[in-house]
Amino acid sequence: MSFSLIAALALATGPASGGDVGPLVRALWLVQRYGTADAVDPANDQRLKGALFKALGKEGELMVSKLGGFMEPETFNKLAGAGDRIGPEEIKRAVDAGVPACRMRLLTKVREYADILTTSFDMIDETHRLAGSKLVRWIAKNYRPGKPLDVVVVCTGNSRRSMLGATMGNIAAAYYGMPEVRFHSGGTAPTAFNNRTVNALKGIGVEIELTGKEAARGEPQTANPVYRIRWGSAGATGEPLMDATEFSKHYGDPANPQDGFAALMVCGEADAACPFVKGAALRVSMPYLDPKITIAARMKRPNMPNGAMTWGG
Repeated sequence: MSFSLIAALALATGPASGGDVGPLVRALWLVQRYGTADAVDPANDQRLKGALFKALGKEGELMVSKLGGFMEPETFNKLAGAGDRIGPEEIKRAVDAGVPACRMRLLTKVREYADILTTSFDMIDETHRLAGSKLVRWIAKNYRPGKPLDVVVVCTGNSRRSMLGATMGNIAAAYYGMPEVRFHSGGTAPTAFNNRTVNALKGIGVEIELTGKEAARGEPQTANPVYRIRWGSAGATGEPLMDATEFSKHYGDPANPQDGFAALMVCGEADAACPFVKGAALRVSMPYLDPKITIAARMKRPNMPNGAMTWGG
């Protein structure tokens, strides 16, 4: 799920992490930021990396003729200046210059995790790649700087997949300079924010704490605590905050937007149960396997490699 949402919002790039990521990753970020639309299409990710590996050579320089069409000559010439190639220092300067201000407001560990995901677009399968493309076309058509644009991520229990999707979507939006795009979560049969989901998000640097309040209980009448989630620091007055109040709820709960939003269906059960999502301007099916199933598979097959399963998508 992380890969799909990051890739779907890949409209800008250029992380400024503390460590030296190396020439290939910097070149990848450069082309993702200044290249053609094909450069951020996950279907082309392996081909792009291969072209950059060959193009950099021993000197770490790029020439437009070796980029496989992933950057327009006019754009390349502007970056190269008077020369016909872009050297290592020029690549670094161009990458740093393309970092959106709100990306630097992300919590450090969260930003570093997002950096890693931008190098992993080839891990997105075709089903999720196509769903992500549908979502990003809607965002590109409707996005206006400074104006909120909402996405509601829907699964059955609003416990795992929708919670992960909403938070990762908000991280992706801030990472790519569009904090006005806000992701929310909801379910068709709410339960509670699963502790494993909380721990997974904490593991990538998201700050999550209990508020001491409890929301209405769903089935099977388990406690439904309210959490505060923070993925970035506060900006100037009027800038979107990088935090949210989260608890398990129906997708139509008053806490969520009521109309004009995109509904992202991340489980097969909710997808089937809600052929029509009231108030949605767009409905996108992006199903992921139930985490309970993958956990059960892990318990039955303890030697199964990590790559063979995806926790919560």
